[in-house]
Amino acid sequence: MGKKKTFTGALLAAAILTAAGCGGQGAPSGETAKAPADPAEASGTIKVLTHRTDLVQNGTMAKYAAEFNRTHPKVKVEFEALTDYEGEVRIRMNTEDYGDVLMIPAAVAKNDYPRFFTPLGTTGELGARYRFGDKTSVDGKVYGIATFGTANGFVYNKAVWRKAGVTEWPTTPEEFLGALKAVKAKTDAVPYYTNFKDAWPLTAWSNDIGSVTCDATATDKLAGPVSPWREGGELHTIDSLLYRIVDGGLAEKDPSTTNWEASKGMLAQGRVATMHLGSWAITQMRDAARRSGADPDDIGFMPFPAQRDGKFCAMLATDYQQAVNVHSGQKAAARAWIDWFTERSGFSAKEGAVPALRSAPMPNELEDFVDNDVTFLERSEARTGEVNTVDNAAEIGLNKPDYRQKLVDTARGAQEGGLEEFLADLDKRWNEAAKAAGS
Repeated sequence: MGKKKTFTGALLAAAILTAAGCGGQGAPSGETAKAPADPAEASGTIKVLTHRTDLVQNGTMAKYAAEFNRTHPKVKVEFEALTDYEGEVRIRMNTEDYGDVLMIPAAVAKNDYPRFFTPLGTTGELGARYRFGDKTSVDGKVYGIATFGTANGFVYNKAVWRKAGVTEWPTTPEEFLGALKAVKAKTDAVPYYTNFKDAWPLTAWSNDIGSVTCDATATDKLAGPVSPWREGGELHTIDSLLYRIVDGGLAEKDPSTTNWEASKGMLAQGRVATMHLGSWAITQMRDAARRSGADPDDIGFMPFPAQRDGKFCAMLATDYQQAVNVHSGQKAAARAWIDWFTERSGFSAKEGAVPALRSAPMPNELEDFVDNDVTFLERSEARTGEVNTVDNAAEIGLNKPDYRQKLVDTARGAQEGGLEEFLADLDKRWNEAAKAAGS
C-alpha cells in the first residue's frame, strides 16, 4: 500500500457529481449476473481493473489467471492496473468503458450502484455466504463482493516490548501509554510511529470505532447531532489516545519526516516499537524482517486497548469490493472470475487478510487474536450514507487524514490549542452539519 492521490475541496465534489451522473447510456436491466453451472462453459475475454499495480507488475495476477484457466479454459482474463485508481476510474465511468470487473470506487454513492454495477444476488442469499455484504447492498440486492477484510489494531515488535518488561496486552488507554513509557525508558526504540507525513495511515484510527464498546453498529450511531467526541464517546477515547501519545513525547521527534516504506524495516529491526494499522500490514512487516535479517516472529498484532466484559473486540472492515460493470457484454464470465477469486484463489490467505467467505478460516497472521478470544465484529454499514453526508458537510473527514494531522500538530505544539478544545470544535461542527442535514 502507498499514499493514494486524492481530489480535494471543490474538485472532489465535482468529481463525485460527475461520477454520480455518468454511465447513463441505457437503463440497467437489473438482471443478476450469474456464472454458468459448468465452469467450462464460461467464455469470453474480460478486463479486470485493479489498484494492485504491484501484483500486476510482478506477475502475481497473471499466475492467478493461469490457475483460473484450469477450470475456466474458455475465459481470457486481462488486467489493467491503475496507479491513481480512484481518479482514473471515476473519469472512465463517464462512459460505458470501465472494464468488465472493477473495484467499486469510494466516490460512487451507494444508492447509485444499480446504475453502474450488475446485481450479484440478494442480500439474504449472499450475506449468508460472504462477509461485508451490506457494504454494497441496495434495496435487497448486493452489487459487490469484498476481496478481503482487515482487522484493526497495533502492529508491534514483541522483542522490544518484552525488553521494556511488557508481556501482556494493555487493556486500557492508560495501560497502553504506560507500556509506551516503559519502551522509552528501557529501550532505544521509538515507542510509537505516526506515519504522519504519508498521512493515510492516520485514517486507520477511525476503524477502531466499535472496538472500544464492542458494538458493530457504533458507526451507524454517528448519524445525527450526537457529539461523537464527547467525554466517554468512542472517538473521544480514540483520538485522546493518539493526542496523549504525541503530547507525552512517545512518538518520533519530527512527524514531518516520517516515511512509510522505511517504517516497515524500522519496526522489523526494533528501531520502532509500535504502529497503528490494519492487519493487512502484518505480512509486509514480516517480509521486511526477513529482508533485513530480523526475526519475523517478533512482529505481533494487538487489539485497541479497551475491553468489554473482560473481552477485547476488533472491528473488521472491508477492502475494495469486486463488481461487474452493468454495461459489460461478458457478465457470466466476469461473475465466474469474481466467484473463483473470492472462494478458490487463496488470495486473502496469501495477503494475511480476513476472508470474505464466511466458511474460510482466519489467517495465520491473526492467530494471536483467535487464541486470545478476541471478538471479531463486522462493521454495520446500514447508515453509512447518512454518516458520510454529515461528515462531508462538517468538513471533518473521518476517513481522511487531515483532521488527525491537525490533532498531532496540536499535540506537539505546532498548532495552538489543547485536546478538549480541539475535540469540542469537532463536536460543534458535526452537530451543526447534522442538524442542517435533518439527521
